[in-house]
Amino acid sequence: MATAGVVSGKIIYEQEGVYIHSSLGKTNDQDSLISGILRVLEKDAEVIVDWRPLDDALDSCSILYAGKDSSSVVEWTQAPKERAHRVVEHLNSYEAEWDMVNTVSFKKKPHTNGDAPSHRNGKSKWSFLFSLTDLKSIKQNKEGMGWSYLVFCLKDDVVLPALHFHQGDSKLLIDCLEKYVALCESPQDKRTLLVNCQNKSLSQSFENLLDEPAYGIIQAGLLDRRKLLWAIHQWKKIKKDPYTATMVGFSKVTNYIFDSLRGSDPSVHQRPPSEMADFLSDAIPGLKINQQEEPGFEVITKIDLGERPVVQRREPVSLEEWTKNIDSEGRILNVDNMKQMIFRGGLSHALRKQAWKFLLGYFPWDSTKEERTQLQKQKTDEYFRMKLQWKSVSEEQEKRNSRLRDYRSLIEKDVNRTDRTNKFYEGQDNPGLILLHDILMTYCMYDFDLGYVQGMSDLLSPLLYVMENEVDAFWCFASYMDQMHQNFEEQMQGMKTQLIQLSTLLRLLDSGFCSYLESQDSGYLYFCFRWLLIRFKREFSFLDILRLWEVMWTELPCKNFHLLLCCAILESEKQQIMEKHYGFNEILKHINELSMKIGVEDVLCKAEAISLQMVKCKELPQAVCEILGLQESEVTTPDSDNGEDENVGMTICPAPAFESNSLPVLTASGGRDDNPTEISMSPSVSRLTPA
Repeated sequence: MATAGVVSGKIIYEQEGVYIHSSLGKTNDQDSLISGILRVLEKDAEVIVDWRPLDDALDSCSILYAGKDSSSVVEWTQAPKERAHRVVEHLNSYEAEWDMVNTVSFKKKPHTNGDAPSHRNGKSKWSFLFSLTDLKSIKQNKEGMGWSYLVFCLKDDVVLPALHFHQGDSKLLIDCLEKYVALCESPQDKRTLLVNCQNKSLSQSFENLLDEPAYGIIQAGLLDRRKLLWAIHQWKKIKKDPYTATMVGFSKVTNYIFDSLRGSDPSVHQRPPSEMADFLSDAIPGLKINQQEEPGFEVITKIDLGERPVVQRREPVSLEEWTKNIDSEGRILNVDNMKQMIFRGGLSHALRKQAWKFLLGYFPWDSTKEERTQLQKQKTDEYFRMKLQWKSVSEEQEKRNSRLRDYRSLIEKDVNRTDRTNKFYEGQDNPGLILLHDILMTYCMYDFDLGYVQGMSDLLSPLLYVMENEVDAFWCFASYMDQMHQNFEEQMQGMKTQLIQLSTLLRLLDSGFCSYLESQDSGYLYFCFRWLLIRFKREFSFLDILRLWEVMWTELPCKNFHLLLCCAILESEKQQIMEKHYGFNEILKHINELSMKIGVEDVLCKAEAISLQMVKCKELPQAVCEILGLQESEVTTPDSDNGEDENVGMTICPAPAFESNSLPVLTASGGRDDNPTEISMSPSVSRLTPA
């Protein structure tokens, strides 16, 4: 409970006409209705809820706060400067509802000087304030039962007098408090909102990244409670709206957390990097990155990967090239060669609407035109049957279906902020927004267990933009979600796995950079979370994302190519990060600010070059081979009498599936090179196959 005094700070909520009903049933009591002002204030990184009668609104000396004596019996005590004057007042019990019994007892305390405190009137004794960190639950009134009111219960089981909202609804206050704490309905009583409960909403993809372990550190006294409070409030925002908060607030939050962890004097309070990483990695069970060797895990030591080849890209596949690779019945000829061309140059925009359906698996590569026409008819019927399921739900039915209500609410919120600067989605009552909404709602019927999770609208937006058709966009989205499903599952297993794999690849490429990141408490690579969650959607321009995604959908040159894209971006930023000695916060800030500043062609060239470099390495660790889907093989040798060298047990990685050609290429800077340097390939080129 916050101590009393002059309450100053930023007012984030204020409501007059909030009453305390004292001495209910005593109609002759002039104080039976006490009008006051309710405020929520931010002060010194603390959030305070403050109520006081109107005539005491500017008099801080009359504020009362809850305290405990040695017998744990609650008393109402004056502010610190008047602590010697104890209140002699046995407050009447208050019954807010027919079934509510007051659980607070008030104990009379003797006055040190024999005098009771004086008040201008009897109302001052009702003033109270408390810190939001002390709030345990909030009880609401039954619907339709007169004025709306709230009863605050604190963590010491102190129940404050009920506040009746005679002017306006209490919902605005609840909305305000939810900016700082997570509130959810009690399983025992839907009218009771529990504070900081374990929220199981599927929308909280980010929930495990920094959760309850922080409270353990606070309780152990390792962190300054006051300094960390703001950060915890921000993490609660992330838990409620992980996607949005991740986009804008990551570096701010971590700044407060790690300043608190380190303390004001780093030489005295700084925690070892391994302990820092443990603090964060404990939030994701099973995520252990580069901290210590563990039995059963391969230790990746420094390996000479050899020279990295120079890679150049070609022009996008044209409609003419695509048409030449289709037979009379509409089948795609030489699928592997077509994928190679798409990987090397992407697609011309006029071709995307047709080619993306193949890349995403909506259309089989070996299907005829007639078969695809029949498939579209079947999928159209299937889509509209699912759409009808949620369209036909009445308002009364939806009132009894909380999950559907939650899905709809999240979708409406996300649709209204997805790519609104793109002409396809800008403006009010845009048909593109309606289609986004309807497709996402229908996906909830398609996969009701997953439903809708914030961030999925970003994956759908480019698909709808290209397809310009509701049904085709839906089935392409469903196929894409088959790949991305684990990113949005509640346990976040996909995100955990990818962060571990990324760390493994980065350590192989540059162990020195990894060691530097670890020295700055950044070895867990959480700053790449946004990249992985929605496949770089917020890092590149809209048109560049179209190019990047279609290249990744070819599944060339190896499995998990998107992780090599991460490595390529980080490698490009390594010099600045290390030369300028960026710390934890600076690294996060720098990575966040890369958004919309990354050149897609340059990153694709560098990531492909990294893949070729690894493929040529004959001592590639087994863990890396598994991540990249490279085939492990043993090269056995004849007897030594044959005079051949033995090379047993080596991990041999086959060359990429694409061969060099003399087509015009684009350099990493985007310029045309009509005399490209060909990359020599083994004549026996085989496709990379999973281990």
